[in-house]
Amino acid sequence: MAGHTQNEIVIAAPVDLVWDMTNDVANWPDLFSEYASAEILSQEGNKTTFRLTMHPDKDGTVWSWVSERETDRDTLSVTARRVETGPFAYMNIRWRYEEVPQGTRMVWIQDFAMKPDAPVDDDWMTDNINRNSKVQMALIRDRIEQAAAEREPVPSLTD
Repeated sequence: MAGHTQNEIVIAAPVDLVWDMTNDVANWPDLFSEYASAEILSQEGNKTTFRLTMHPDKDGTVWSWVSERETDRDTLSVTARRVETGPFAYMNIRWRYEEVPQGTRMVWIQDFAMKPDAPVDDDWMTDNINRNSKVQMALIRDRIEQAAAEREPVPSLTD
């Protein structure tokens, strides 16, 4: 059996700002609450290879892995996969962006399977990813909407 998740959120900000902020991997520790660091290992065209390191979990374990991420600005989509899979047999991720009247819809789709000797199974990880994606997406929405508000011109007193 494999795991599959799909989560989405609408961000009240222009697609260009959402795209730029969410695809700036080096700054993910400032965007996501779960990442302690993001180290860019290589960049070739639209493909970025990077190491993510999480903050310690409740047991004090620090999880870290290498992923590849390829952006396609023309189709407003991203594909990614873990290179160092850790407890996953595989982890493939797609992000899609869509301009909507309220701003930008961002969709995360994850397809994965846990290794037989992983400490959790596919069902557990599916629930965990769904729970955590909602938390992270709401945080990202709030941070991007704050950035968008800070970029709006302030009317002058003489207007």
